[in-house]
Amino acid sequence: MHEVVVTGYGVFTAFGFGAQALREGVFSGEPAFAKVNRFDPSRYRAQYAAEYPQEELSQLTVLRECVKEALSRADQDGADAPVLLGTSGDHASNIDFWAAHATGNQPEEAGVMYSLPAVLPEVIGDEFRLGRPRLAFVNACVAATNAIAYGAHLISTGKARSVVCGGAYVVNEDVFAKFDSGQALTIEPLVRPFSLGRKGLLHGDGAAILVLESAEHARRRNAVSYGSVLGWGLAADAHHPVQPHPQGRGLAAAAQAALRRAGVAADDIGYVNAHGTGTPRNDPAESLALRQVFGDRAGTVPVSSTKSTTGHMLEATGAVEAVITLLALADGLLPPTAGFLEADPECRIDCVPGTARPARVSRALSLNAAFGGANAALVLGAPQSL
Repeated sequence: MHEVVVTGYGVFTAFGFGAQALREGVFSGEPAFAKVNRFDPSRYRAQYAAEYPQEELSQLTVLRECVKEALSRADQDGADAPVLLGTSGDHASNIDFWAAHATGNQPEEAGVMYSLPAVLPEVIGDEFRLGRPRLAFVNACVAATNAIAYGAHLISTGKARSVVCGGAYVVNEDVFAKFDSGQALTIEPLVRPFSLGRKGLLHGDGAAILVLESAEHARRRNAVSYGSVLGWGLAADAHHPVQPHPQGRGLAAAAQAALRRAGVAADDIGYVNAHGTGTPRNDPAESLALRQVFGDRAGTVPVSSTKSTTGHMLEATGAVEAVITLLALADGLLPPTAGFLEADPECRIDCVPGTARPARVSRALSLNAAFGGANAALVLGAPQSL
């Protein structure tokens, strides 16, 4: 099996493009939430999201910039690299489609095409002359995590030397309306993961692309390692269409599978980037999952939810949070959980409330869960010389 290293990344959130924007936003503990500006939210319960201040924004636009940054940082052209993206397509096109139907007009074909998830990896692959396969992962909030896991699998088994993988999501009215109708969104301008009094999640713009390579390939071309993907795990709890298993069994199974694949003990994990949606059901279930993974240590291992600053980036969230976790490992600084009010007895964890915490950590766990009982985990390692 081949060691998998990260030799490049590009990242985008409501804070802007690049790692420095994350350092100044996520690691400062200052949330990016504001009243929605991209569309009129007055008809909805919720009014807030973490939007980048640009009204005309598409997944394709932000992906282009992230791929450029990732390949530039990796100092390679990505030739022959498979393209694996977490995306549900461009939902702005969905709105245009139904608006055209409502007025009796013919929907614009190009817009309809870009609404299809599979189109984005094809367009990105063609534009950057990347390789195949070109796959879209559409399983909601674990999509980008699955893309990274599959990319790492291709490299570890020798089926690819390098992979371009990640995901993208841009706040849009189509998805916002659905989450609002299900009352999953908080009406507050803040998200409060693991805190007593939390009331729901908020969406956020996000995209991230990682260039994964085999350590041998990276070493031969004198590449720089920004960290490593040591292990990955996927699990389904089959409990409920939208609710997590109340004991967090699926998430615990994914985390334990990732640790086994990495050959790493739970005691070797120094930080967890939690799924941490700030919803009444998710956070206690995730806390119980952590107790299954870490045992008595569950209350002392640092666990933060960076969705408290970026918002929930849906299909992109696993890739963005992987980059955040790699930065935490590289910088020796753990990002905080913002919006925290008061400890919840159902969430007995150290959630790094309010302020970033200096800590030298060599291995971290990044967790994501999705509707339908899908769960995914990554074990990430700190940068090392190749």
